[in-house]
Amino acid sequence: MTTEQKWPQQIWIVRHGQSAGNVARDAAEAAGLPLIDIATRDIDTPLSALGARQAQALGHWFGEMPAEERPGVILCSSYVRARDTATILLQAAGIDREDVSFVVDERLREKEFGILDRLTKHGIVQKYPELHEQRAHVGKFYFRPPGGESWCDVILRLRSVLDTVSREYRGERVLIVAHQVIVNCFRYLLERMDEQQILEVDRQADVPNCGVTSYEFDPARGRRGKLVPRLINFVAPLREAGAPVTVEPDVPAAPKS
Repeated sequence: MTTEQKWPQQIWIVRHGQSAGNVARDAAEAAGLPLIDIATRDIDTPLSALGARQAQALGHWFGEMPAEERPGVILCSSYVRARDTATILLQAAGIDREDVSFVVDERLREKEFGILDRLTKHGIVQKYPELHEQRAHVGKFYFRPPGGESWCDVILRLRSVLDTVSREYRGERVLIVAHQVIVNCFRYLLERMDEQQILEVDRQADVPNCGVTSYEFDPARGRRGKLVPRLINFVAPLREAGAPVTVEPDVPAAPKS
């Protein structure tokens, strides 16, 4: 008896292109300022010009794939920078949006920072020293700022996303466009990591803008087959297109710990 495949055939998870928020955060950190100077809501923060170039470069890479190997399902965060990355990517790949399932899913949104939103590391220490100390004690995986989320909170909503993916997109090729913490939390779930393992991944490097992490279904793995990692933070398409690789953390800055 043949067991029906549970997972998509392929999943690509991509962080959005460089955003205006990434640029503003770098400027604020370099100047030692407590607040990141950006007027828009985090939800509405657009791509930078470089971020658009990065999305185009990655789109060309997808466009070079045989038609049958390209994504057929696009799931993206509701934030402007992720939606624009997905749209530019599809255009550059020559994929008609009408030919794919394009779903904006708020469960893929950025981790919510609550009262720490727009604060730099210096600003957090200055304005909320007790929260800075609490975070250092509890660790970033479990620490939840007032009005915000911990990594565990993000993982909880991503478990729901994976339930949807395994129910509705089995056997398909799925592209997910989201944010740095989302990429790492998907890795935590799909690679069955623990707290120490995923925080070590986070300590080693930030997820590059438009970096690709991918998984392919292997029917020979496990009892019913499983998704196997193929690419981790892959940025070769950007380098080949001459688009600089950027690895700025999303705002607000969070110390590595």
